[in-house]
Amino acid sequence: MPRLLVFQHVPHEILGTLNPLLKRAGFRIRYVNFGRHPDAQPALDGYHGLVVLGGPMSVNDTAEYPHLATEMRLIENALNRDMPVLGICLGAQLIAKTLGASVYKNCEKEIGWYDVATTAKGSSDPLLTHFEAREKIFQWHGDTFELPRGADHLASSPLCEQQAFRYGEKVYALQFHLEVDQPMIERWLNVPSNSDEITELGGKIDAETIRRETPEYIQHLKALSDRAFGGFIKLFGFEKTRRGLASR
Repeated sequence: MPRLLVFQHVPHEILGTLNPLLKRAGFRIRYVNFGRHPDAQPALDGYHGLVVLGGPMSVNDTAEYPHLATEMRLIENALNRDMPVLGICLGAQLIAKTLGASVYKNCEKEIGWYDVATTAKGSSDPLLTHFEAREKIFQWHGDTFELPRGADHLASSPLCEQQAFRYGEKVYALQFHLEVDQPMIERWLNVPSNSDEITELGGKIDAETIRRETPEYIQHLKALSDRAFGGFIKLFGFEKTRRGLASR
């Protein structure tokens, strides 16, 4: 049975739509909640892959959040072991910094539904090949990063060039949020720190607009996430192994 380690930073940022896909594929999932246990020192032994979720902190805030250095050490360990790794939002930024790229404030925060365009490499990538040239994707971030050396640039948006990259064959970094569903988005909007963040933007972002747009885009996002995350699960190779055993 495949075992997956998941790094979590805040209660409301979870696996979302990825969770039932993993469960159906037979994965055992262990969350490491660094928000509750910042001194945790997990190990990768016995695990087959790693998912690093989002969070409100910056990867550069290691003095305030020393667990970020722990996470980057473990990401590097996972890369050296050739494990499948998926980073979402903060997780993508942690992968980028682990690979030596700079992480910094974006020119503008993206919160809500934004156009994301695949690059030439993204359109032929196993996870994103089903994306149209431009898709409406949910976002919630203020930082961005340089493309790490040796990585393939997969997607961009008008406000943020680095929306997705692949490093090697098994490491994916997604700045956008494919994993959300409508209840998750509503929970995010109701988190006090999140609503304060929107208020501080002085009207640039409107929560009611996000609520109004979500029913229009959420079902298509679910279809995109099912296929993209299904491609990530295939990287583990367990489906092929089970079929081989069944034929004996």
